[in-house]
Amino acid sequence: MITPAPRLVNSTLLDKIDKLFECNVGEYVDLPQLVVVGDQSSGKSSVLEGLTGLPFPRDSGLCTRFATQITFRRARQTNITASVIPAKDSSSEYGERLKQWNKTDLQTLEAATFADIMEEVTTVMGIGVTQDEKRKTFSNDVLRLELTGPDQEHFSVIDVPGIFKRAIPNVTTKDDMAMVDQMVRNYMTNPRSVILAVIPCNADVAMQEILERAEELDPEGLRTLGVLTKPDLVDKGTEFGIIDMIEGRAHHLHLGWHLLRNPGHKDRLDTANERRRFEEAFFATTAPWNNLEKRDVGVVALRVRLQDVLENHIRREFPKVKIELDRELKSAREQLHKLGPKRQSQSELTAYMVNVAGQFSHLVDLAARAEYGRSSFFDNDESLRLATMAVNRGETFAQAMAVAGHKYQFDAKTDPRQSDEQEAPPSEEPKLEDTNSVQTRHQSDHEAIQDIVGDHAPFVKLALPQGISEWLKEVYLRSRGYELGTFDASLLGLTMKEQAAKWRDLAQGYVNDIILLVHTFFLKVLERLALNQRVRNGIKDLLGEEMRQKYTAAISHAEFLLKVELEGNPATLNHYFNDNLEKCRQNRVREQNQDRVVDIQGFGQMVRLNDIKNNNNLSNTNHVVREIHDILRSYYKLARKRFVDNVRMQVADYLLVNGPETPLTVFSAEFVAAMSADKLEEVAGEDSGVKRARTKLEKAVGELEEGKKILISG
Repeated sequence: MITPAPRLVNSTLLDKIDKLFECNVGEYVDLPQLVVVGDQSSGKSSVLEGLTGLPFPRDSGLCTRFATQITFRRARQTNITASVIPAKDSSSEYGERLKQWNKTDLQTLEAATFADIMEEVTTVMGIGVTQDEKRKTFSNDVLRLELTGPDQEHFSVIDVPGIFKRAIPNVTTKDDMAMVDQMVRNYMTNPRSVILAVIPCNADVAMQEILERAEELDPEGLRTLGVLTKPDLVDKGTEFGIIDMIEGRAHHLHLGWHLLRNPGHKDRLDTANERRRFEEAFFATTAPWNNLEKRDVGVVALRVRLQDVLENHIRREFPKVKIELDRELKSAREQLHKLGPKRQSQSELTAYMVNVAGQFSHLVDLAARAEYGRSSFFDNDESLRLATMAVNRGETFAQAMAVAGHKYQFDAKTDPRQSDEQEAPPSEEPKLEDTNSVQTRHQSDHEAIQDIVGDHAPFVKLALPQGISEWLKEVYLRSRGYELGTFDASLLGLTMKEQAAKWRDLAQGYVNDIILLVHTFFLKVLERLALNQRVRNGIKDLLGEEMRQKYTAAISHAEFLLKVELEGNPATLNHYFNDNLEKCRQNRVREQNQDRVVDIQGFGQMVRLNDIKNNNNLSNTNHVVREIHDILRSYYKLARKRFVDNVRMQVADYLLVNGPETPLTVFSAEFVAAMSADKLEEVAGEDSGVKRARTKLEKAVGELEEGKKILISG
């Protein structure tokens, strides 16, 4: 029978710690635990037997091949269960196989039964089995024993294999030695582990590696309790060195030292009570040990001592566990969120892509209509305010066309802006490379669509301030026929084409900038909605060709508008042309007769008719050139405004930003619905790395959430 250990610590707190271990929270957060460590043959198994009342199979040595977690819990029914917790780095297949092994509904755990369990566990863990020509001697897996009953008290302890310094041929290897060393180190490194360092009295304590390790990992000795064993084997004359340690005069530890007399192989003690009486008799009658304080010797006193140590330690560390668990849970949730919704089955893939496409279309709609206040998405990045960016760029285009679209400045004497229809000056000057040029582009290229952008000049010169009359005269003299007092109609188209030659560079720069604004918006929205890079790349590849076609169509339409204006016959039904022409002529007459104006009281400024007649002394050629100038100026102004409006409305607005079939409308729920299962998997399916990460994070979130419930439960 198993003798219940007396209460060691507050049952509620320890029960919560045990449940946290049970739901694997210890993999993410360091939990308070009692770890028994020692060199091989230090008497560690006997110490555990004394603390737990379990008949550890010391002769077989099987219990030292892996860690063993032993948990006692009070419950109405008496029950003993055994299971295996796979190591953190176990494969899923191996882990599932270990989890399938268990022993339940055991009523007692006699020595033979315990030995049989150890035998089975070594087989399940593959210990002693040849694998890939390497013999597995130790395992990082953990045997978990849980003992419940109405008389049990909450208590948990972890036994780890004893460390050793030399490999034994055909039994252990240097790799085994390193593996055990690392395993023990991992348990001792946990800042919330209470370390029971078991050291035999008959060895040189100063040279014990487990003590060196404890001093390294717990330099202040705040969580190490030294347990000395085998006092009956101490050489004569060395006993007082042991007593100095127990009484705090040597090898000081904050938690102190404790002395046990474990039964030897020849001492056949069948019950815990027999062990207790055996040990009490030894310390009562054997000098010099009978002079030590009773609180420092014997397993019963050790249990009482551990009660204070564990209770203080757990109470001190428990608030920190809560804080760390919350932090780890938040981190795991954030990492899982970055992976996006699960995308493994076809229904999950379809739902994910439809959701992304729906959100994308909604944001495109808001951006195209400048309804930024309906989503916080637009708050911190001006480039996402697509309609505003496009309108501002359109205004810059119009201004650039006004100041630099023409080759020559027109004659100021005929400036129609002197009339009541004077144009307002641009609200913002276009960007200048220097005082003589205007920038045609304002956006940086995207590598994915760089080849679409047309070959155009990055800057255009401002209009030449002088020379238009000489140029028009030269063109006329090269082109005139038998006309008298007039000119051939084709001459207007010829001069218009040369005067407006810079429209192409300015328009191409404008359209390319709008394309880049649209593409930048596309990429940034996609980055916000599809957090996984593979998905983003898949969607970009999927939509790339159709979006490129729409970009190319917009560029082609802008070129079409250019051809209409520059290569077609000049034409308009707009009376504004005739109004402009008449104002040009009136302004020229006004300018010519300005010095002949006389003020007549009551009638205002007047010019005599004879003065006007005598002022028109032009040759036939100069008269025609002047007519060409005035007609070209009137038509150019109308055509420029028409062209600017057409490029903005038809190309920038309708084909690129807010029309029914812009590049941003390609990605939609309807588009996703038409995708095949293979295409969905290709674009949005999770690769093996993401699947592994998701499985790991889902497991972590689930276990940490369960842990949080345990912590906040009453």
